[in-house]
Amino acid sequence: MNSTEEPGEPSKPSRGDRTLALAVCSAAIGGTFQYGYNISIINAPTSYIQSFINATYMERWGISLEAPQVTLMWTLIVSAFSLGGLLGALLAGPLAVRFGRKNSLLLNNSFLFVGAVLVLASRVAKSIEMILFARFLVGINSGVSMNVQPMYFGESAPKHLRGAVAFSSAVFTAFGIFLGQIVGLTELLGTEPLWPYLLASNALPGLIQLLTLPWFPESPRYLLIDRGDKEACVRALGRLRGGEAPVLEMEEMLQEQQQQKSAALDSGSTGSAKTPWTLFKDPDLRCQLRTVMAASSAMMLCGNDSIYFYAYYIFLAAGIPPAKIQYITIGTGASELIASILSNLLIERVGRRYLLVGGYSLMCIWTVVFTVALNLQMAYLSMACVFAYILSFGLGPAGVTGILPAEIFDQAARPAAYMVAGSCMWIGLFLVGMLFPFIVRTLGDFCFLPFLAVCLVSAVFLGLTLPETKGKTLAEITAEFDSKNGVKKERSGMQGEEPIGEDYQLGKACSFTSLTQDPDAKPDPGLRLGIDI
Repeated sequence: MNSTEEPGEPSKPSRGDRTLALAVCSAAIGGTFQYGYNISIINAPTSYIQSFINATYMERWGISLEAPQVTLMWTLIVSAFSLGGLLGALLAGPLAVRFGRKNSLLLNNSFLFVGAVLVLASRVAKSIEMILFARFLVGINSGVSMNVQPMYFGESAPKHLRGAVAFSSAVFTAFGIFLGQIVGLTELLGTEPLWPYLLASNALPGLIQLLTLPWFPESPRYLLIDRGDKEACVRALGRLRGGEAPVLEMEEMLQEQQQQKSAALDSGSTGSAKTPWTLFKDPDLRCQLRTVMAASSAMMLCGNDSIYFYAYYIFLAAGIPPAKIQYITIGTGASELIASILSNLLIERVGRRYLLVGGYSLMCIWTVVFTVALNLQMAYLSMACVFAYILSFGLGPAGVTGILPAEIFDQAARPAAYMVAGSCMWIGLFLVGMLFPFIVRTLGDFCFLPFLAVCLVSAVFLGLTLPETKGKTLAEITAEFDSKNGVKKERSGMQGEEPIGEDYQLGKACSFTSLTQDPDAKPDPGLRLGIDI
């Protein structure tokens, strides 16, 4: 994008577009792709690892474990991923502030490589603990990348592409899940002798990122606002835009930098970055924080992960041979990948709010139909509901949720907002993973009614509190939050802000998929829990 372009004139793909697209691919292949891949590959070797647990225990203590005890050990291994993710989400903010967005993603691979070494050595060492710790480290890696990568994308993309580029995090997550399902087939690495190599295969995408990401620039906003390095910011922005740094975009960043300096002086704080505690104490950000916490919690509590695991029994009841179910399951991953790509194309046309609320509304409908089908033992209708539920989740909640902190919080509050949002997501994932087997045991065919309540409450709450962010500056979004929540007072430094040129409005016209011929993927939440029902 050249600084002399007219704001309303559509631009052809430029060198800057290609640089941005390649930077997105490089960051995502070792970022949210890893999250999707790691929640997917753990499912194929479930029975092999459980046998390894029992054999190891037998060799150590001379007695074998009973089935519930093996299941408990397996649940601990699976839950270690969620606990690691929670720790990673809490580490992401400080890492992003201290080392920068790009360097944090690069350093994050160290957790992955150590985990790969541990899991490869676990069979030789006959150590269950090494597998447990490896999954914990992989969880840390996923927790960091799920928070830092959207920050890097949102701060590196021009505003008219920011929503679509940020949404590509979800596309890569789905692609990771889909690819993990393929790699986990019995024809590839999903066999008893090869399961350690399957779990360690996540080191390859991390290596690709280490070799490619250093060639791309750091987030321009981080360089200017957090580091105060205007020259480095201009160079990075010029590379990402394929020429000179756009004047209007630089002016907007300088304006935000000045506002944050003024706000810091008014509050008496010395640092530019806020902490989660300061977010909770700031009444001006309470509405935004409440919305992000609700959306992040709902994303994991809505039951999409659980429906993936329930799918095995639905496909079995429909008469599909057990040996063939693994191939049908790939269809569920493909469904979410297709939905994420479609949502990436729609997000700058339909808007974030409609996709999010519409997704949860459709999930409410499918939950009701699914419950009826389970009770009437209509196996094929149940199968259809599985795919419909996953498609509805992929069209809205899966991708839009991760964009919200980048669009409704400023540079100083953004890392802390992602820490809070990430913590809500990982706690929700942990709770669903631990509680869903008991919910199934208690409620039987009505086990998805709690998820119906979550989807219904989420659709209503977000519909009432979340303003549309597409095509709006941060000041405009903040003003809408104030009007929706009855806040009358003016904010210093934000009133009287001149509107930014149309070319730099949030969410306008293009999608990330228009930058490159190779659309990547999005999360397949179903394989995240890795539990036996």
